[in-house]
Amino acid sequence: MAIRNIVQVGDSVLRKRCFEVTDINDKLFQLIDDLRDTLIKENGAGLAAPQVGILKRVVVINIPEGYYELVNPVITLSSGKQTDYEGCLSIRGKKGIVTRPNEVKVKAFDRNGKPIKFTAKGYLARAVCHELDHLDGVLYIDKAESIEPEF
Repeated sequence: MAIRNIVQVGDSVLRKRCFEVTDINDKLFQLIDDLRDTLIKENGAGLAAPQVGILKRVVVINIPEGYYELVNPVITLSSGKQTDYEGCLSIRGKKGIVTRPNEVKVKAFDRNGKPIKFTAKGYLARAVCHELDHLDGVLYIDKAESIEPEF
């Protein structure tokens, strides 16, 4: 396992659409493990592969509701609304007010290529939406109603 450098806003990799994962192999396992270790070190809620410079559709989420490893994730249905602050490990020192769905249905694959489906509500739904946006080159600041310094 390794701690990877987190790409910061302004780097063009954060604005690119990621490629689907087509091969389940040791490189994928290493990427997922590195994302997890980096996320834990940085005390974040989620981390997407482009945030470490890799244009693959892979995210990890680690919040009190659980730990998730998602390969080629897709939101299939969303409902409701929630508005709250968000931050991002790729945008240090700022936070913004963002409205997101309150519930999302997600399909993805686990690290071994097994299909998974789940429903995320509340904070988990927010984290899923935030991380999946990264896979399409979208940052929370693109959706924020306001942005302010984080103290």
